[in-house]
Amino acid sequence: MSSRPTPAELAEYEAQADAWFRENTPKDPGFMLPLTFMEVSTDQQFEFLCAWQRKVYEAGYLGASWPSEYGGGGLHPDFQRIATKLMKKYDGPIMLNAIGIGWAGPLILDIGSEEEKQKYIKGMLNAEDIWCQGFSEPENGSDLGNAQLKAVRDGEEYVLNGSKIWTSLGDRAKYMILLARTSNEGPNKYAGLSFFLAPMDAPGVETRRIKKLTGEYGFVQCFFTDARIPAECLMGNEGDGWKIAMKTLEYERGAKVNLAGGYFLKELDAMGVVELARESQRGGKPLLDDPVMKDRMVDFMMDIQALNLNNQRRRMGPLVQDRPMGLALMNKLARTEMIRELTEFSLSFQGTRGGYYVDDPCAVDNGYWHRSYLNSFSATIGGGTSEIQRNIVAEHVLGLPKGR
Repeated sequence: MSSRPTPAELAEYEAQADAWFRENTPKDPGFMLPLTFMEVSTDQQFEFLCAWQRKVYEAGYLGASWPSEYGGGGLHPDFQRIATKLMKKYDGPIMLNAIGIGWAGPLILDIGSEEEKQKYIKGMLNAEDIWCQGFSEPENGSDLGNAQLKAVRDGEEYVLNGSKIWTSLGDRAKYMILLARTSNEGPNKYAGLSFFLAPMDAPGVETRRIKKLTGEYGFVQCFFTDARIPAECLMGNEGDGWKIAMKTLEYERGAKVNLAGGYFLKELDAMGVVELARESQRGGKPLLDDPVMKDRMVDFMMDIQALNLNNQRRRMGPLVQDRPMGLALMNKLARTEMIRELTEFSLSFQGTRGGYYVDDPCAVDNGYWHRSYLNSFSATIGGGTSEIQRNIVAEHVLGLPKGR
């Protein structure tokens, strides 16, 4: 990591980045853009977001703090934080390659081999190589440790048989971070798991799109039938899969951060909810004249401010000495549940118009609030359900015994 920049250097960088995002951020492409990487459904959306991510990367505002020898900018993370802040300021589209630059990339930079870093990192950043995640399986629900997709060594290859599900961008990805079972031996179910950086173009890999509640096809089920991948796709050693998967989930859950930059989900504009409430009426009077509704709105605003301040506090060691990982581990749970509740609240004061969805002329803001509400559930499930997150906080932060 480069040395910490001076205030003058940061100010100069911010001025340059501000000018770039002001000039280059697309306003209205003429079609509906996804709010999250999990709802990219059409070729038009996919190609647009690939081009946007590539443009941001080539301008130096994505991967700015990743090592330059692998395609990053080699700058201090403070520069990337500024670029991402300005991306939000000008309401830029999401970064498409969430699995790549959000989870797989940081993992490879953390524990990957030199060959893996040279092979994969730049393609993640410039959106040439889209990544997906192969963790969940149809029969195992949230029991990730019980993954049953088989990976059998055959010479210099592994033969894969089984299925993965809820795979965002699986039909468009070049690579998958894959948790598979290489053995049924060992002291527990975790011992037989291994972790692969698997090519999705291998013969025997098939994807089938799944229609979501929102109406689009943001994820797929992946089938592996005698699919052969090179043995060098194994990350670490056989049996390391659970350990590597848990490290990956630290990035997915936000407990550990290695800033590639950008964002993968459009954060809900809390002030937009306030404006919506201000424009709404109940019984012929402004909604915010209702003291109960006003009180609930203030509660949400305080929760949002607390989450934002905690996100800053977690980086300040002296302020989290009592439970160093407490804020990091609770962040996903608290933020995703708050967004779900806030979007549901936004529907509650739309009256009969709250029953209309996207592209209906009666829908409020073209169904934006409905889309946000329906998509909010996926964030409470991916990376471990809210129930699992509560167990993690209880056991690893509060020191409570495991539930039975």
